[in-house]
Amino acid sequence: MTKELGFALLNEEGRARTGRLTLAHGEVDTPIFMPVGTQGTVKTLTPHELEEVGAQIILGNTYHLYLRPGHELVRRMGGLHAFSSWDKPILTDSGGFQVFSHSGLNKITEEGVLFRSHIDGSHHFLTPELSMEIQNALGSDIIMAFDECVPYPAEHGYVMHSVERTTRWARRCKEAHKETDRQLLFGIVQGGVYSDLRAESARQIREIGFPGYAVGGLSVGEPKEIMYDILESTVPLLPGEKARYLMGVGTPVDLVEGVFRGIDMFDCVMPTRNGRNGMIFTWDGPLNIKNATFAEDKRPPEPDCSCYVCRNFSRAYLRHLYKAGELLSLRLNSYHNLYFYLTLMEKIREAIREKRFEAFRRDFLARYQGR
Repeated sequence: MTKELGFALLNEEGRARTGRLTLAHGEVDTPIFMPVGTQGTVKTLTPHELEEVGAQIILGNTYHLYLRPGHELVRRMGGLHAFSSWDKPILTDSGGFQVFSHSGLNKITEEGVLFRSHIDGSHHFLTPELSMEIQNALGSDIIMAFDECVPYPAEHGYVMHSVERTTRWARRCKEAHKETDRQLLFGIVQGGVYSDLRAESARQIREIGFPGYAVGGLSVGEPKEIMYDILESTVPLLPGEKARYLMGVGTPVDLVEGVFRGIDMFDCVMPTRNGRNGMIFTWDGPLNIKNATFAEDKRPPEPDCSCYVCRNFSRAYLRHLYKAGELLSLRLNSYHNLYFYLTLMEKIREAIREKRFEAFRRDFLARYQGR
C-alpha cells in the first residue's frame, strides 16, 4: 500500500518542532537542511558522499536546469533522480529568485517574466504554467509555486502589488500542476519586511491551500533582527499541520533561530560556497583556513567532529591544499561543512524530542558566537 504523501508533526517544544515528510522518494525527518544542487549536482560532491554526510533531501534549480540541459532532456533521461543518480527526495525551486535576481535582464508582466539567459543572452518567457511544466518534467518530490521575489529595500506600495501578483500566480500554479499524485506543490508567502503584508500574503496563500508553505524573500540584505521579527509574526499564521520552509537561509545561527520560531526546512549555498572559499564551520564558530596561523596546526578542523575529513586531515594540510589551489580543497571543505550542518540539524531534532531545545539553543549560541 502506497504511503500518503505529506507532513506529520511529531514533537513540539515551544514553537520548535520535529516532524516527518513522506515523499515519493522517501521520508525526511525535520527540521532539516537541504544541500543546494543548483545544476543537478551539489558542487564537488558525489551522491554517495551526500549520503555519507547525512543528506536526506537536496535542492535543484528550475531556472538553471531549464536553460541547461533543458527539462525535456531531463524528462527523457528518466527525471532528475535518474539523471543525477540521486534516489532520495529532491526539492526544486520555481526559478523565480534567479529570474528576479538578474534584474537588469528581466521584465515583469502579469503573465510572467521576460528574461535574458545569463549563459548566451537568449530571450525566454517564464510563466507560472511553464515553471510547473519544467518542475513536472524534472520529477522532483517537492515543487515550488512561481512567485515574485522583491528586493530590499522596497516601498510598501510596490511590495503590496507584488504580494497580489504572487497570489494570482500561486493560483495559476495550482491549476497547472499535473503531477499531484507524486509531487507536493508548496505555496510561498511574500511581503518583504512589512508585517502587515506578510500577514495578508499568508492569509491569501493559505486560502488557496497547499500541502506545505514557504517563507520567501528573506535574507536578501535586511538586518537579521528584521528577518527574525518577520518570522516571529509570520510563521504562526501558517497551518501547524503543514511543513514550513524558510527559503535561502542561512548561517548555523539562522538555522537554530529559525527552528526556534517554528521553521521545518532550510536551504542555502553557504556551507558549500564558503567551503570553496576557505571557510570551515565548527562548533566554536567559522575558521578561515587560509590564515597563516594554521600553517603548522596538527589539529583536525573540528576536534568534536567524526566526519571523514576531521578523522584524516589536519588544519595545516587543508590550508596547504587551499593555498596550492588543489581541487581536493574544495571537496574536503564542502564535505565537512555539509556534515557540520546536517549534524547540527540532527542534534536539534534530538534536543526537541527530549524537551531540551531551549537549553541547546542557549548553549549553542554562546559557544558558536564566543560569548
